[in-house]
Amino acid sequence: MVELIIALGAGLISFLSPCVLPLIPGYISYISGSSINELVEKKNINLFPIILFTVGFSIVFIIFGAASTFLGQVLLQNSYELRIVAGLIIIILSLHIIGLINIGFLNYEKRIQTNINKNFFSPILIGMAFAFGWTPCIGPILGSILVLASTEESLGRGILLLFFYSIGLAIPFILSGYLMQKFLIFSKNFKKNINKVSKIGGIILLITGILIITNQLQALGYYLLDIFPFLQNFG
Repeated sequence: MVELIIALGAGLISFLSPCVLPLIPGYISYISGSSINELVEKKNINLFPIILFTVGFSIVFIIFGAASTFLGQVLLQNSYELRIVAGLIIIILSLHIIGLINIGFLNYEKRIQTNINKNFFSPILIGMAFAFGWTPCIGPILGSILVLASTEESLGRGILLLFFYSIGLAIPFILSGYLMQKFLIFSKNFKKNINKVSKIGGIILLITGILIITNQLQALGYYLLDIFPFLQNFG
């Protein structure tokens, strides 16, 4: 349960990252076929292509999650070592997000130029293409969730983890298309807080890494279920 909450929050923080948030209006305008002015005035808004776009990047992230979990299961006979390595990787990535260390290649951002003819499937294909383009930039956050997925005991749990990550990224993306005027105001006011949010996300991932190494993440999950019993309905 705790893992799903962390994954959902990580998706939201990825949306708020400096290499995603400022580019959202351009993405949505291109995908929907509406100008920024039309989106602001709520004219000619077609959310369906935007939803398909989120499906596209979700497919890629879920495949990444399934692959990570599969690899983790292959190494399951060394579960103790896997847990320690996974925790250490998450801690290192979290320190990069916080800004205490700098891992150069994780600052790389790949801009994708698409020449896909627009049809029913094109938003999905564009979403998949942009997922690969975003991956280097949101790598520390996404990588932490993928490492977390590698510690899951079943393939289904790993897929569910990345599904929640994708939901955390997709919901605000879709809402931004529908509420473009409010999004532009929010984006302008939020820019000064982007680094603060990234650091908070890094601290959460740092704590997650420590809990994995000390084998206390599951214990925290049981504790939260005692406080909030309804959470057991979410996996």
